[in-house]
Formats: sequence, structure tokens, C-alpha cells
Amino acid sequence: MASSLYSNAQHVDFESVLGMDDPGMVSMFEALMASGLRGFLGCPAVVYEDALVDFFENASVRNGAVFSTVGGQIVEISEKLFAETFELPIDGLGDLSEMPKDAIFDARSIVSLSGEPINLSGRKNQMKMPFRLLCDIVAKTISVKAGSFNAITVEKFSLLTAVVCGVKMKWAKFLFGVLKKMVSVKSKQAKGFAIQISLLLATFPTVELGESSAFPASKILSKRTVLRFVSIIDRDGAEEVTGAATKKAVSKKRTAADIEAAVPKKKRTSKKKSIYSISSLEMVAVAEEAVPIQQVAEPLDVEEPRCSSADAVDLIIQQVLEETRAADAPDDTTEPVVTEEKHWFDLPYDDLVKQWEAERPVVTASDTAEDIATVDVAPAVQQLDNSAGARRNPSS
Repeated sequence: MASSLYSNAQHVDFESVLGMDDPGMVSMFEALMASGLRGFLGCPAVVYEDALVDFFENASVRNGAVFSTVGGQIVEISEKLFAETFELPIDGLGDLSEMPKDAIFDARSIVSLSGEPINLSGRKNQMKMPFRLLCDIVAKTISVKAGSFNAITVEKFSLLTAVVCGVKMKWAKFLFGVLKKMVSVKSKQAKGFAIQISLLLATFPTVELGESSAFPASKILSKRTVLRFVSIIDRDGAEEVTGAATKKAVSKKRTAADIEAAVPKKKRTSKKKSIYSISSLEMVAVAEEAVPIQQVAEPLDVEEPRCSSADAVDLIIQQVLEETRAADAPDDTTEPVVTEEKHWFDLPYDDLVKQWEAERPVVTASDTAEDIATVDVAPAVQQLDNSAGARRNPSS
């Protein structure tokens, strides 16, 4: 549908807006007229939708002119025809890169809402209300760029500077260049100029344009629509300030007490048993098997950790256990435990023989031919046996 070709377009009813009671708005529209754009922005608001569809489907650029086929008829639009139709200036700066830097510097302060030079990489809410609207006109009707209309770009601000500071430009050359980009196959330029192209096609008597349709009144800047624009911007600005204040309040750090107060308290049932503190002999109530009522998921920043009731109970239990251990322990726990040492003669006979045999050196055969001397150990064993028997029978 052809309506997509002017979905973001704006047109200006200069007679209506110049009668507004807003001096700032009136001054801005007067600057647009002085720049030589009245014929382009304020031409008759009539659209030939079928002809527009044909034009963009068949258009191309050849030898610096725009050619297309509409209703089977070839049309050629030159820069001269374009300039004459809309009475556009042909003198001045031919390229936005030639915009004087001092003019851009002055415009940054002139349009600023705060009085400080605006940031050229920022957004148009830095600007006073009339220049926000001018920024919209520049983006949607003059440069016809796709993308965010709120962001400030170098091109948009250069065009705005030309209007605000009265810099002369070859508007015929610039706007015709935008048209050539629109019809270029490789160009990503958004389609626009719906009213202007319709008027150009009407200059060709042999072209069948089809039925005309009025441009949507909501897209024509009149006294009524400008006031609506201002009210919407004011409302959005108030909502933005309120939203920022709310976000700041939410991001404020909250203490553990604040979080506890925010959580609704409910009654809960728990078993209790009494534990007596050894030192104070006071009964302490300890909760067991407490069922948690509610958990706070991802609490906000807590400035100072505090000891919970569960931690306090753990500390009391630990204290009671330590006091209980201290009460049950001997008075003097520093002395080592004395172990009675048993003498060899107190050992049973069989154990004594095993110990002696374990300590006896092992004798192995020598590599020589000499025989190993043997020792008779029976007298020694007999002597040990007699000694053990004497201890068992002391009266004998």
C-alpha cells in the first residue's frame, strides 16, 4: 500500500501554525519559511497512491535525472524541474560538510533546553520544544532517514543548524539528492516525498494518475496537531522524570530491618524444650523443627549482616555444651594420666619366654666350615622358673 510511503511523513500548514500563541513555535516556523522551504513543506497535500506505487517500482537514476514509468508512460524528473516546482533555493552551501563550525557551535546553545551546549551524540530531549519539533521535520520530511527519530545525528543537526542560524543552502540540490537515493536500488534510504512526488507527476499531462486522496490530517502540522505534539512531549517527559525517581527509590539500599518489616509475619507452631544454663541456672527456650513461613528471594542490598534468631540459638547451645563439659571434667585436667609400669618379673611365664625369644639374636650358618658353638640354655630357664615360683610362694 502507498500509505507505507508516508507513514512517518509530516507536512506543514504554515497559515495555521503562524497564528499560534506560542512565540517559540512561531519563530521556528518563520525560520523554515526564511530558509526557502515553504514551497516544499507546504505544497498542496494531495496524494496519488496508485501512481506513487508505480513510480517507486519502476524508478531509476540515469544521467543525473530520475526516470520511471507510471501508467505505462515514461516520466523524467530533473533537478531543474524539482527546484522550479517547489521554488527551492539554488544558491548557498552545496554540501552539509561545508557547514561552518561556528554556526554549529551557536546552534548547540540556541536549541538547548538547559542553556548549556547540547551533546551531538545525545537525544532530542535536550532541546527546547520548538526545536524538538524541527528535529522531527528534518528527520521525517527533509532527510527521510530510517531509524530512531529521537537520536541526534550529524546530518540532522547540520540541517537544523542551517534553519536556526539562517545558513544559505542549495536546498534544490540537497533535496533532489535525497530523491535519487530513494529510488536507487542499492540505497537503504527510506521512501518518502509522497506529496512532493505526487505534485511532480501531476505536471506530466499524459500520465494517468488515478484517484487522489487527501493526506492524513494527523500528519499535517497545524495549530491543533502542534499543540497535541507539545502535550504528548510534556506527558512523556513527566513520566520519564517519575520513572527515574521511582527507579532511584527502588535502587536505594535497604537494611535487614527494612526487609524484615516488609515481609508479612504469620503465626507458626514449633516445639520447645527447656535447657538450663549451667552458669546462670536460667531456663532458655530453644525452638526445634521451626517451619519457615516465607523466604525473601534475592533481597536487595543489605548494608550490615545481623545475627538471626537461629544463630542466637546456636550460640546458646554451644555455650551450654561447653559449660556441661567443664562441669563433668576433673578439677585438674592439666596433670598427665599415670600409667602403672609392669616389671618383667610380674609377667606370666609364657609371656616372659616369648619376650626373651623375641629379643634373642638370630644365629645363621656361616659361610665357613666351622661348626657353630651351642650354648646350653636350660640352666638359665630353670633359674627363671625357680625365681617365679619363689614369688608365688613367699612363705616357703
